[in-house]
Amino acid sequence: MNKRGHVLNGLLLALGLGFIVEPGLDAATATTVAEITVPVVLGALFPDVDTAFGRHRKTLHSLPVLAVFLAYPIVFGNLQYVWIGVLTHYLLDVVGSRRGIALFHPLSDREFGLPSGVTTSSKYADLVTVIITAIELAAFWAIHTYVVNLDLDLSAASQAATGFGL
Repeated sequence: MNKRGHVLNGLLLALGLGFIVEPGLDAATATTVAEITVPVVLGALFPDVDTAFGRHRKTLHSLPVLAVFLAYPIVFGNLQYVWIGVLTHYLLDVVGSRRGIALFHPLSDREFGLPSGVTTSSKYADLVTVIITAIELAAFWAIHTYVVNLDLDLSAASQAATGFGL
């Protein structure tokens, strides 16, 4: 997918996740959407930083990079929800793009993808992005409802920021 698709995916995911985690049409839902939006969009854009160095769709499009983002909130207590943006970036590139990504880089440069994708310049790229995002949101809803609560405690980060006068 192209950058526009990744931004669209991140914004739609953040909005959808906000309603999944805090259902309703009130201030609590708006706050949750605001808390989730920046980390998810940053995570959705991060893998493409490898266009500035390294090899695109290899250097930062791998399972070891995703593992770092999954572990970061556990180890350091921040960057919750960034891993969701990184994971969904990978899914968009694997399912929505014809090229795929090197999931096992640096061990292997073989790119994995599905034949379901379109080229990044296709007029259908945005439609494919929206469809994949809807499927991702359905999966996150099922995970949140039946497996594990996705409502990560962001109050500790807010309290830390208050301690610094923010």
